[in-house]
Amino acid sequence: RRPVVLKGMELGACTTKWTVDYLSQAEGSKEVKIHVSAVPQMDFLSKNFVYRTLPFDAFVQRAAEVKHKEYFLSEDEKYYLRSVGEDARKDIADIRKQFPILAEDVQIPEYFEKEQFFSSVFRISSAGLQLWTHYDVMDNFLIQVTGKKRVVLYSPRDAPYLYLSGTKSEVLDVDNPDLEKYPLFVKAKRYQCFLEAGDVLFIPALWFHNVISEEFGVALNVFWKHHLPAESYDKSDTDGNKDPTAASRAIQILDRALKTLEELPEEYRDFYARRMVLRIQQKAYRNDYG
Repeated sequence: RRPVVLKGMELGACTTKWTVDYLSQAEGSKEVKIHVSAVPQMDFLSKNFVYRTLPFDAFVQRAAEVKHKEYFLSEDEKYYLRSVGEDARKDIADIRKQFPILAEDVQIPEYFEKEQFFSSVFRISSAGLQLWTHYDVMDNFLIQVTGKKRVVLYSPRDAPYLYLSGTKSEVLDVDNPDLEKYPLFVKAKRYQCFLEAGDVLFIPALWFHNVISEEFGVALNVFWKHHLPAESYDKSDTDGNKDPTAASRAIQILDRALKTLEELPEEYRDFYARRMVLRIQQKAYRNDYG
């Protein structure tokens, strides 16, 4: 249940074939929805980016550039494609359906049963782009086909120090965090790896990850259902990052309990809240974390 970088995997022809020109020609001018950001650090919470649509071949050419003659926001804007299903609200990303020609070049490592497969997410990033820190509820492989990435990871046990809003951390700059605003962040133990073309990073469910594209690069994320029975997952989840239904129910119950505590004076509220925390620690915390 720890991240690991797998090297020397047999990934198919993609590692040699997927040049900018080949990508552009293979899938042509089909339209794709992309993230466009004027700054390198993308923030999903404040939405400091816009969604735009481009023909795939034009998008690939732009994403590979540093300066743009044609642009939406600025000449050095960053681009990011995260493939989605035909209907993003209902359909799951699957490279075999959205990019069938490119899918023929890929050999996905078989570390899980076919029925456990959830999605295969095709990704293209501009050089310098940094994605927000978040966790997913399924195990996944980040397959770096071309280009280089740096990935910073945090254990699920360090969630108290990451200033979470849902599945995402408010701390954008993990290299130079604002410690006046986020003083507990220094307690989070940082793990870091560098992915070269052809490397595969295993990211276990619930591990936080922040991904920096050091070069223009193409990647494929493969998610699969591993630990939980199929019925435990949120049926409306097309991205693999909605909390399991039992966890969502527990959080709703906790919110109601906290609202009930508001009926008490402050010193009573403080006392009974501390008792609740103790009960959660005694009943639910793992005791093998050292």
